[in-house]
Amino acid sequence: MATTAGDEPTIGDVGEFGLIDQVRAQIGDNRYVLLGSGDDAAHISTNDGSYIVSTDLLIEGRHFRRDWSSAHDIGRKAAACNLSDLNAMGGVATALTLGFGAPADLPVSWVLEMVRGFEEECANVGAHIVGGDVTASDKIVLAVTAMGDVARPVLRSGALPGDVVAYAGTLGLAGAGYATLSRGFRSPKAAVEAHRVPHPPYAAGPQAAAAGATAMTDVSDGLLADLAHVADASGVSIDLESAAFDIPTPVATVSEALGADALSFMLTGGDDYALVATFSSQGPLPSGWTRIGTVADGRGVTVDGSTFDGPTGHQHFR
Repeated sequence: MATTAGDEPTIGDVGEFGLIDQVRAQIGDNRYVLLGSGDDAAHISTNDGSYIVSTDLLIEGRHFRRDWSSAHDIGRKAAACNLSDLNAMGGVATALTLGFGAPADLPVSWVLEMVRGFEEECANVGAHIVGGDVTASDKIVLAVTAMGDVARPVLRSGALPGDVVAYAGTLGLAGAGYATLSRGFRSPKAAVEAHRVPHPPYAAGPQAAAAGATAMTDVSDGLLADLAHVADASGVSIDLESAAFDIPTPVATVSEALGADALSFMLTGGDDYALVATFSSQGPLPSGWTRIGTVADGRGVTVDGSTFDGPTGHQHFR
């Protein structure tokens, strides 16, 4: 255990979500907070309506590398991560603020190209940057807050026994791309490009909400890891069926080249920003959604009835 001289628990000891739980215990609320911390976005009321809001950090060397991605790619990815959080609530972003930290010797042209990429990604949902902040930093840091509208927020806590589990978007490609780049390769191109610039299914969030999705989240850390948040919040168990996954050709290619399990990229690879949701088994799934499992009584997430052997996704501070 990594502890301080006074044997105080460190962030590494408690982990990302253990830290968040302790922070949440100290946070108050008021009549404007319809939904606070603990989901993909918060839901806040105003005198004439409401909005949803979410914040993400991207840090050079951890979330992106300049030798792997262009400034334009990094801008698009920074926007996509935040647009996806609102999408995961069934909403649509309308405005974003951008906090930007960078070394003094970073070329201005890099910054402007990053902003062009950021705005290009925002245009996919009709949103724009409306402000932010700039400061000096030893490395590039992007702190993004997205705000938007939602007709019916879909939470992580609504999954019910008997529901079906389905996803929309792409799984496994970004994880395969990261594994490829980490080993010094640049192909298959589809996998590498998926790591550089994700393509969230922006229409699928509002579509799922309108179709009565009972719970939903986006896949940023890994399908198993993110579904575990749904299972915990809903107090249910979720079982995925390995035969239901269609392995993309680039994922299969990377798996074969690296001697890895292709299904593990689908189950544990993050950064694709697909959506995963639960729906009543009584109705058809919305177009573009693929059924991959079921919800039952119990706790936790399993694959073909068994606990997955290995890491279930990315964990900060681990």
